[in-house]
Amino acid sequence: MPESFGEALSRLMIERKMGVRALAREVPCDASHLSKIRLGRKGTSERTARRLDEILGANGSLSALRPKPPYRIPGGTVDRSPTPDPGDDDMKRRAALQIITALAAGSTIPPRALETMLSGIQDVLGNPLDLDEWEAAVHEYGQQLSTRPADALINDLTTDLVGIGDLLKRHLDTADAPGLFRISAGLSGLLAIKLGYVGNQRAARLSWATAKHSADASGDQALRVWVRGRAAQEAFWAQRPGEVVAKLASEAIEIAHGTPSAGLARAHSARAFAAADQQDARQAHLSLDQLREVVDRLREPEGMLASSPMGFREYQFHWAESYAQSRIGASKAVATISHTRSLYPSTSVVARANLSLMGSAVLVRTREVDSGLDEAVTTLRSQLEAKAGHLPWARRLGQNVWEALPLQARMLPAARDLRELTTAT
Repeated sequence: MPESFGEALSRLMIERKMGVRALAREVPCDASHLSKIRLGRKGTSERTARRLDEILGANGSLSALRPKPPYRIPGGTVDRSPTPDPGDDDMKRRAALQIITALAAGSTIPPRALETMLSGIQDVLGNPLDLDEWEAAVHEYGQQLSTRPADALINDLTTDLVGIGDLLKRHLDTADAPGLFRISAGLSGLLAIKLGYVGNQRAARLSWATAKHSADASGDQALRVWVRGRAAQEAFWAQRPGEVVAKLASEAIEIAHGTPSAGLARAHSARAFAAADQQDARQAHLSLDQLREVVDRLREPEGMLASSPMGFREYQFHWAESYAQSRIGASKAVATISHTRSLYPSTSVVARANLSLMGSAVLVRTREVDSGLDEAVTTLRSQLEAKAGHLPWARRLGQNVWEALPLQARMLPAARDLRELTTAT
């Protein structure tokens, strides 16, 4: 009897000494979903089959075993009924016209327009739901978070969230619902982060609320922790009330039950940031120790997750440590910031710029006012002009430099420039 796709996948994983979780991280996809594929309980998309083939070095032999879905073509029309629906055809024509008009004008395609136009084909194919494709899209968006223009990324995330909402209406009572809620949480969280980048805090709050509810509905513990941990960090940098930051971080830590994850690391980071800002050195050091413990038990993200905001890396611990030390006036702050800068590649322009702003605050505190001010103004101005990275983070770091200035130094021209940059909208 010929080997099935799942059997070949299992054999190759054994031969390559690769476990389900490690392979899922490389694809990337959900480990439980991959396990079902391996056991023959679930099919897979052509794209995922090719990716598995590539990772396992099967030279096309694995993807060739992927069973083709049994598409059933209704006779006579793209509508599933034997009689075409004129209203449905009109709606598809209107959607096509919207797309053509938007492309001609160089504007964004309206949400649902593309899906409506393609719905006839999807009907013919039986409306297949491919969670693998959606999971891969979430991770791809994560990689684009700091590099893609805000308007384009926000438009695509919003459009996909509309699509996921439509899918949830159709699949709410099926086994696919938890997976769709996972995707909704991921997309909503990424949208919230990007909205925060551009300073739209009201929209970011609404998106975080959707991400939290979707994560809870998915039942995925790690995702529930990540949404709250990342939201706690973003709330801190957006200068929301301290109790909001504390509540989100505490919820993340409680849900985690000690299980290490990127979300738990972010929750402890948020606590360290908040404590350092309140000059509570004891709590800041305690939170950093707890963060260190989590990071030591985490595996370094691999594959697509390596550049995803859903992971947490060693150098991010040192970034948090640098911030806390720069705020509480630790004697080793300069050395810590310098070491952390060396961990980031030269291409990590935003992270390195933010570390420079931390260094500027330390220089000002040690009475090297002119040097600290010059570096802060130059760094902050270049970030704001380029609209690079997370602008609320940059502004808050600039405010920290301002607050460290002696009163008499606040009348200096460079100090006035800094104040203007940190308050600009």
